[in-house]
Amino acid sequence: MIRVVLTVLVAVALLAVSMPALEDARAVTTDERLEAESDRVERAIGGLASGSMSVSDPSLAARTTVTVRAPSGVAAARIDRLALVEPERPGDESGAALRYRIGGGRDRTVRIAPEAAAASVDVVDGPIALRTRGESRLELRLVDDEGPTVEISRLE
Repeated sequence: MIRVVLTVLVAVALLAVSMPALEDARAVTTDERLEAESDRVERAIGGLASGSMSVSDPSLAARTTVTVRAPSGVAAARIDRLALVEPERPGDESGAALRYRIGGGRDRTVRIAPEAAAASVDVVDGPIALRTRGESRLELRLVDDEGPTVEISRLE
């Protein structure tokens, strides 16, 4: 009986010691997965801008869709908030970013910066709230707004 009690106490102590490391690993995994999602959006923006011509009529604009998947499962941390935003940038630069919050912590930002794209990026009616679990679909349109601009909006 004493062996069982001691075994349980040791198991509880080991679990208590390992929980902070497990939470850190989950946060790192979530960061990495959201960076991969931002890379996918960045490639979609670059592909649209390089392979199409911008037009002034949005209904005739070249468009594509991209799906953003919020990390989930045992290996990922719980995301409280996830949104596509226009980050504050110096000067006249454009762009977008995924802003998220893990488990009540601080806001984190992953930039979506298609440096090589010959178009600016505009988040339409931003910030765009994305699902913290599952998938959110975004529509990208290449319009002529005083120059080629990729407008990003959410599809329902």
